[in-house]
Amino acid sequence: MNRGGGSLVDECDPQQAWDALQADGSARLVDVRTRPEWSFVGIPDLSPLGRQAILTEWRVFPDMQINSRFAEALVAELGDDTPSHIYFLCRSGARSMEAARTVSAHYAEQGIDMPCTNVAEGFEGDLDENRHRGSRNGWKARGLSWRQS
Repeated sequence: MNRGGGSLVDECDPQQAWDALQADGSARLVDVRTRPEWSFVGIPDLSPLGRQAILTEWRVFPDMQINSRFAEALVAELGDDTPSHIYFLCRSGARSMEAARTVSAHYAEQGIDMPCTNVAEGFEGDLDENRHRGSRNGWKARGLSWRQS
């Protein structure tokens, strides 16, 4: 477990996230990338699990400033459907860790222990020897379900 911002957030790889989402129907996946990333790179396709990823920008394109209302927007998106666990995904795992820590702290302030997990490797994964993403690791490289939006 990693400690940051007064909240506990653990990490898993994309396959572990998929398996957990498959096993737990109330767990949710939040893709925190930007609208252009969703449009041009693709999004996780959870339709085989009977649901969709939640798409909420952590850093808002084009200036990439943190969305100061991220936690509130996510809670509003969830509505009365309080998940058992929330998994956070970005391009490579950095922004999603920030977002996961923020949401975990938000719930903790309300006295709620919400398990939050960062999906290490992210959607596109680490850079390869040619400085390209998408082939070394990550959601897409692991062959998990995704689609072009």
